[in-house]
Amino acid sequence: MSAGKMDRAAAERFVAAWHASWCKVDIDAVVAHFADDAQMRSTLALELTGSPVVAGAENIRAYWRQAYGHIESADLKILGWSWDEVIARLTVWWQLGGTRASEFMDFDAAGRVIRSEAFYGK
Repeated sequence: MSAGKMDRAAAERFVAAWHASWCKVDIDAVVAHFADDAQMRSTLALELTGSPVVAGAENIRAYWRQAYGHIESADLKILGWSWDEVIARLTVWWQLGGTRASEFMDFDAAGRVIRSEAFYGK
């Protein structure tokens, strides 16, 4: 799925779609935004896989199914977001229950996520 060149308006649409997909725990819809060779990094990945980096869209899909596949829906709240057009980076601040996170996503020229990293706190 190609979103086309990202700009602020496209980033806003992306955040809305990303939020809706995570609230439904629609992992396929989330991964559809990722390039085939994307990389995702998080401390949760380290806990579940032994490596903080999950490489490749199919491996990201499998990891998220392992981590979240048992959940049917999530009350994910978007606290804010920012778009840096110069480096094509979207940062989203969100909360799920008592967990707060910031997550950045870097995009390629086709508007697909090539790298993401999540930082968790309370």
